[in-house]
Amino acid sequence: MSASARPAGVIAYIGIGANLGDARATVRAAIAEIGRVPGVTDLQAASLYRTAPVESSGPDYVNTAVRVRTTLTPLALLRALQAIEQAHGRERPYRNAPRTLDLDVLLHGDAVIDTPELRVPHPRMLERAFVLAPLAELAPSLTVAGVSIRAALAGNPQRIRREDQQSLT
Repeated sequence: MSASARPAGVIAYIGIGANLGDARATVRAAIAEIGRVPGVTDLQAASLYRTAPVESSGPDYVNTAVRVRTTLTPLALLRALQAIEQAHGRERPYRNAPRTLDLDVLLHGDAVIDTPELRVPHPRMLERAFVLAPLAELAPSLTVAGVSIRAALAGNPQRIRREDQQSLT
């Protein structure tokens, strides 16, 4: 494929989670809203997964991830995701508080970013089954910092259940 025929933008992965209100409906709405962000195309969503809170409290979380193609910079994508969170009543009273919606830029092409506002790859993604399981569904051969997503998931002790199946771990 010639450079002019190549689709514009980079592949980015976004983590999605919620555990307050109708979390399942909120996650599904967020997927649709991400797909309508200008500069975002080719959205593909993983299945929904349910997990107990990690370093948090409240009801179980509903989580998934999406793969998108985007022409947005990582920071512009983060800001668009934060606007979606705000529209769903996201509050940040303390670290890891229960949330109506949490959207995280997990990966943005091969970018490596470490600023107070944004860290990419997401710093804890390899430790969280609720991130790894949907990513393994979307991109089974994906590696992050030389670590296979599937291998990281296989070694993760967190219990996770796909909404339409039994526990995966």
